[in-house]
Amino acid sequence: MPTEPARLVLTEDAVRLGRTAKDRADVIDQCGELLLELGAVDPGYLPAMHEREASVSTFLGEGVAIPHGTDPSRVHVKRTGLAVIQFPEGVDWGGSTVHVAIGIAATGEEHLGILTALAGVLTDPEKAARLRGATDPADVVGLLDPPAADG
Repeated sequence: MPTEPARLVLTEDAVRLGRTAKDRADVIDQCGELLLELGAVDPGYLPAMHEREASVSTFLGEGVAIPHGTDPSRVHVKRTGLAVIQFPEGVDWGGSTVHVAIGIAATGEEHLGILTALAGVLTDPEKAARLRGATDPADVVGLLDPPAADG
């Protein structure tokens, strides 16, 4: 029997829809500020998100990027958390267009489960389109953190 993917424990208060951003740096700032507001990180994590992006793009495909900090910045993570922000008009991401940015803060290896669950959405074009076009935070939570199957 296959193992269920790790739950992301994403809540509606961590989802912001219909936002705008002037550029990639603004998107990263918004993700970092939401992680800070949610209590997942302390302020030292935010510059590390820009450092990560400067070293390697966090664009995944299907209009989604996953801004996150560097390995040394984990000292600034209080608890694993996600911040999902949607940009319907899209934001240039070094030649690609991002419509959804998912800020990630992980204390250890939990981010691997998060990435596995995200991959399930991003490899399904219909689910990825639903994520980009979501109009209700509950829909985003349902896509990225579906309830565990009973049984």
